[in-house]
Amino acid sequence: MSVFELFWLLFLIMALMPMFKQRMLEARRIRFFRYMEEKRKTRVIAMIHRQEILSLLGLPFFRFINIEDSEEVLRAIRMTPDDKPIDLILHTPGGLVLASEQIALALKKHPSKVTVFIPHYALSGGTLIALAADEIVMDENAVLGPVDPQVGEYPAVSILKTIERKNLNNVDDRTLILGDIAEKAMKQVYEFVYSLLKDRMNEEKAVNIARGLTEGRYTHDYPVTCDEAIKLGLPISCNVPPEIYSLMHLYPQAPSMRPSVQYIPGPYHFKEGKEK
Repeated sequence: MSVFELFWLLFLIMALMPMFKQRMLEARRIRFFRYMEEKRKTRVIAMIHRQEILSLLGLPFFRFINIEDSEEVLRAIRMTPDDKPIDLILHTPGGLVLASEQIALALKKHPSKVTVFIPHYALSGGTLIALAADEIVMDENAVLGPVDPQVGEYPAVSILKTIERKNLNNVDDRTLILGDIAEKAMKQVYEFVYSLLKDRMNEEKAVNIARGLTEGRYTHDYPVTCDEAIKLGLPISCNVPPEIYSLMHLYPQAPSMRPSVQYIPGPYHFKEGKEK
């Protein structure tokens, strides 16, 4: 074999290596789902948005909740018998409101218990989906987020407050149009969140939670911790099964030239002040 042929062989192997690695990851994920479904007697669905190497050139893709996600989740729910519980493993920065609402409604309509596991975060649309669950299981350091609507680049509540503080004669038509959209968005999101909660708790608690998450008390990236979610009155448990963390390792971030975080991947045990 000539040097030229060897070069092209090595190039082909390097080009195809990401595809082979992805296939191996997919196989390991399927084995995990089988294991969890047999152990918990549930349908396991994962919606995990990370950067993964998906192309032959190894380019990372940013992931968020979109219509394709809602189609797949709805298909999985339709394939699940009414008497089988659903476990949804959720890791997402959010995404399209329409897609999130579709998923939330489908989960709410499922007759058996729905549990959402959040090992790290489920913000914005992810929180909206979690609110449809009968039980939310979060890591003690995981976070949810407010679901107040955003209109363009601004929070809807901020647009409305700006209009209130100004003389209407000094407000341009575009801002008034944004204000009209913002008012509708605030009402729609509040009513949707309330509809998800009202059947699982009393009226007062459902109203307080819906208002707290939608009326713009906090910035959109405000972290709602496990403890704070419990105080709000949500059905929260802070004991994530160890297997859920194992699944997250099967959805790796795209590697960089130099890792930003490093540690020895194993637990440490201390006895009498000495490391063992």
